[in-house]
Amino acid sequence: MPDMPTYAIARTAKLASVPVTHAGRRAVIAGTRIGGGDSQAALIRAQRRTAEQLFTVLGTLKGGAMKFGQVLSVLEAALPEELVAPYRESLTKLQDSAPPMSAKSVNQQMVKSLGTEWRGKFQEFSDVPSAAASIGQVHRAIWHDGREVAVKIQYPGAAKAVMSDLNQVARMGNIFAFAFPGIDLKALLAELKLRVAEELDYLHESKVQRKFAVAFDGHKDFFVPHVLSAAKEVVITEWVEGKSLARIIESGTQDERNLYGRLYLRFLLSGPRIAGLMHADPHPGNFRVMPDGRLAVFDFGASAELPDGLPLAMGTLLRVSMNNDSAGIEAGLRAEGFIRPGISIDPEALRDYLSPFTEPAQVSVFKHTREWLREQFARTSDPRNPDWAIGLKINLPPNYLLIHRVWLGSIGVLCQLEAEFSVIDEFKEWVPGFQDENAVS
Repeated sequence: MPDMPTYAIARTAKLASVPVTHAGRRAVIAGTRIGGGDSQAALIRAQRRTAEQLFTVLGTLKGGAMKFGQVLSVLEAALPEELVAPYRESLTKLQDSAPPMSAKSVNQQMVKSLGTEWRGKFQEFSDVPSAAASIGQVHRAIWHDGREVAVKIQYPGAAKAVMSDLNQVARMGNIFAFAFPGIDLKALLAELKLRVAEELDYLHESKVQRKFAVAFDGHKDFFVPHVLSAAKEVVITEWVEGKSLARIIESGTQDERNLYGRLYLRFLLSGPRIAGLMHADPHPGNFRVMPDGRLAVFDFGASAELPDGLPLAMGTLLRVSMNNDSAGIEAGLRAEGFIRPGISIDPEALRDYLSPFTEPAQVSVFKHTREWLREQFARTSDPRNPDWAIGLKINLPPNYLLIHRVWLGSIGVLCQLEAEFSVIDEFKEWVPGFQDENAVS
């Protein structure tokens, strides 16, 4: 069974190391001020070092600490690459190397969810998992009616460890307020705990997946596997053959990259209108190209309920940003809660900071590249650039938590794909408030 940490003392000690060193940094700042030194420079250095430590500690713990770290990582563009690279590497290792549960643990989880005679529900069941992740693993099996199925089983103790971590992180609020002064941590954590609780509840996930499956049933471009059976820690769905989007990133042709990059973005943007929901885990491993060319979508544990579709303000802000209306951008972001009361911000720097969101829609066809993405991050990672400070001042409203996660995540995946297509056409079709005013000549 994988090491899903439930050892409270050891985990608390790791998290507690952050406030101890943080207090030392605050003392250095005070000493610099008293001694007549550059206290502002000392403050920036301390914020960077505290953020670095936060990323490192959160990235080396599984469970809720890692979940919070993943959400906080949307701010990584505000930090130098050398600081966030180890954090990113820690997350990658955790996600890619989760050891499988023993056959005994698998049986215990299946008995708990489906009863002692659970094997009778299957014609065949492989005890060897076909995939493993941070809170569960997937087994391939043959259902009693002969259909191939995927059986996702949650690790024992996962829910307890995750929620315990989030409660511990909540007690470190003043540390996050220091490292990221624009963030309303209390509201962000409250929303995150709700979303993570849903992600841990496979019954909830199955309900969401059923809604998506019905909404996209028969769609010419997308396929969502139907759920056959579900319990709180086990969910059984149709098995899907195909090639992961990650393989397209590795070795796909340019035509494949363009086509599936466009379909990938279209699914994420169209979900709120078609299903009233947004798929909120845009990792390429959750998307698979089927033999018939459709894009299959998996893992609905993280989702945003948007019964009225994407927020109208989202398209409006994009439009205002593209029109270079700096004052309008600031006013709109303040109205939506992205800039907290009392936080001063340079409107021109704010407009530049938002360019990764608007630049792809400034032209009729946009080429996503790693080089372009690195340039955007370089702009926001240099403390000498005004954009660097903007990242520390931007707040993430709770109702935008998952939307923001999807937006940033999708930009990263599209640049990995190096996909070239008309982003503006997708925005016009699926982002309310964007309208046709942005037509490119």
